[in-house]
Parts: sequence; C-alpha cells; structure tokens
Amino acid sequence: MVKKYDVHQIIIHVELFSSRNHSISPITQLLFTLRYYATGAFLMAIGDIIGVSKSSASKIVKKVSLALAKLSPRFIKMPQTEEEILKEKQAFYERARLPRIIGSIDCTHVKIQSPGGARAEMFRNRKGYFSINVQTVASTSLKIMDIVARWPGSAHDQTVFDNSAIKRRLHNREFGESILIADSGYANTLHVITPLIQPANDIQNVFNEAVTRTRSPVERQYGVWKRRFPILAVGIRVKLATALNIIVATAVLQNIAIEENEDEPVDDPEMNVNVNEECMVEATIEPNYVNARDFLLSEYIPQLLH
Repeated sequence: MVKKYDVHQIIIHVELFSSRNHSISPITQLLFTLRYYATGAFLMAIGDIIGVSKSSASKIVKKVSLALAKLSPRFIKMPQTEEEILKEKQAFYERARLPRIIGSIDCTHVKIQSPGGARAEMFRNRKGYFSINVQTVASTSLKIMDIVARWPGSAHDQTVFDNSAIKRRLHNREFGESILIADSGYANTLHVITPLIQPANDIQNVFNEAVTRTRSPVERQYGVWKRRFPILAVGIRVKLATALNIIVATAVLQNIAIEENEDEPVDDPEMNVNVNEECMVEATIEPNYVNARDFLLSEYIPQLLH
C-alpha cells in the first residue's frame, strides 16, 4: 500500500515513537499495525502473529497510530495555490458543469466500543451503536482533503461543520470564491450548496441531478476507505484517544495509496460497509442569507437547458 520514498520516511517516523521498545523493530511494528487496520481483529489474535501479549500489541498500535496521524498535515490538505484550486474546481466542473466547487463534504460514522464514563451515551448515534461522526472533504480523485475526527456519534453533521476549521477557512475566502457541495444534512449557505428537498420544475430537477453527480466522490471515498481499512467498518475496539488516531492514520494511508495509484479494494460481500450511516437530519436554510444555491439556480442552471 505504501511504496517508494514514503515507506522509508514512515518507518523513520515510526522509529521516533518506538525508542522505548528495542525488541520489536519499527518495520515490524508498522506492519503489525497495518494488519490490525486491515482486519479489525482482536489485538490478542493479531499479537499472536509476532508473539506479543495483548498489552504489548495495544502499545504498538497506539504508538504507530499516533506516529501516522502526525503525518496528516503533509498528506491531508486542501488545495493551496491558485493553480491547485483551479485544477480541483475544473475537475468538479467536468462532472456535471457546476462551477466553483472545490470539494464534496459529508460525514460518516465509524464504530467504536463504548468509551465508558459519564459521557459514554453521547457517543451512541441515532442507529443505536457507539461511533465517531467523522467529517471529510473529498477531491474528485477520492483523496481526503480535510478531516474532523473528534465528535461523538450523537453530533449532527451541521454541528461538526459549524465548529470546523474548514468553515472558517471558507468564510475567510482562503480558497477565493470556491464552495463545497453537500447533502441536505448541511445548511445551504454562501459557502455550501445542497440539493432542493422538493424540486418543482425542470431547472430545479436539473440542479438536483447535477448536485448528485458532483457530490458523489465523498460517498465513493467512504466506500473505498472502509474497504481498504475494514477496522473502520467492523469497529475499533481500543481506547478512545487511540481510536481517533487510528481514524486519522488510515486517512493518511488512504491518501498515500491514491498518490501511489493503488487499485481500489474490491467489494467483499461478507463485510458490511455501509457508507450512508450519517444518521442525517435535514438542516435548515439560514434565514435572510444570500446563498450559492440561489445564485446557481437563477444565473447558471438555466443556461444548461438551452
């Protein structure tokens, strides 16, 4: 999954976090952790492979996951230069001719064990299991350009977005006039466009179809991500802090795999990867807010019908 210069740099990075344990080499610890991500098996069962106890296996996964997560600023990033921004907007435009789109945003639930304590029930989502509500912004190539992995499963998608750095960056026009495309779990604003709940004419139907085609990368991203790292689908059975690092670590590895042109993992019918577990509640449109959707409906979409 990781090749060329990346595997060497990752091993060195892991080694910096592994100085206390000289009996197991950094490469062995890395491969051990990757196997854990790829199977989601119990740590005791994985530990038997290299002959370590469950507690030692837990420490290895904790250290390596933290080391990988710390690589996120390098591998998980939004377009930065004008050229990069224009390239991403052009790629989204080619999907359904919607302008100004820089990314597709959504949330997905990653199963975890109960974190325990007085706040445990906050992590139980609307479907009844414990989870982290993870927000990502997808590129057309399915790379994870932004990730928020800290909110409990009971948190609404809009709440996650309202408290995220990506919202502040959009409001500060860090990406110029760029906008994100989302489903109806998000509010329709100047910086995020969402589909119409009840389209009433041809223009609105064309718009909704264009939104569906343009925002599909984020849904595909979740499917590929969870098939590549089944632990995200079957559930993470470690302490909460480590679980959060595992989510970010696998996001880093997901982007490396895409950069290295790795084949997408095949569907496994025995593994239940439900990418539509957002437990969505429709967000309301901000009142008296000049929004991007109204602009596209009035000024742009009519041109597509002629």
